Amino acid sequence: AREVVAAKAKHHDETGEFPSENIKQMAEMGLLGMMVSDEYGGAGLDVVSYAMCMEEISAACASTGVIMSVNNSLVCWPIEAFGTPEQKTKWLVPLAKGEKLGCFALSEPSAGSDPGGLKLTATKVDGGYSLRGTKNWITNGKEADTAVVFATVDATKGNKGVTAFIVDTKSKGFSVSKLEDKLGITASSTAQLFFDDVFVPAD
Repeated sequence: AREVVAAKAKHHDETGEFPSENIKQMAEMGLLGMMVSDEYGGAGLDVVSYAMCMEEISAACASTGVIMSVNNSLVCWPIEAFGTPEQKTKWLVPLAKGEKLGCFALSEPSAGSDPGGLKLTATKVDGGYSLRGTKNWITNGKEADTAVVFATVDATKGNKGVTAFIVDTKSKGFSVSKLEDKLGITASSTAQLFFDDVFVPAD
């Protein structure tokens, strides 16, 4: 953190350039899937170890720290905790190894941390679901390969009508409409995401 991350923190903060080299080296060290079991390509470490590493990386560069945090806590963890064995093999392994980067798409223009107010919809179609709507303030959004996306399946059920989907950001209809202009943590690739009938298979 002191020798590599801190050395370029000022540059990344001033330019907003995504710290790709930091993330590459962190992946090689196992820092992007710290609490994921080794069965799925992770380091298999505990929460205290993760917190200690997060503290050191974030002290050196807040942008690099939040990129690391999102991939570990908001992407790898829910997939390992709630995903099927097939989803873990397909999505979690490359995320834990740092071969791919993830983002957590919850916030929207009219719904911050209130999942009951989500406007992005998931409509049942043949073979899966079609996602349509917008997400805002998504850390790693521009650089992510994989997104955990929250969408409303049944608006009449409120919070219980919301479901999480795993989305390949190379899917047809997915786009990054803009990068957010922030006062700090500028290199974390925080973006607005647009879903225009993005198909997600049912499995």
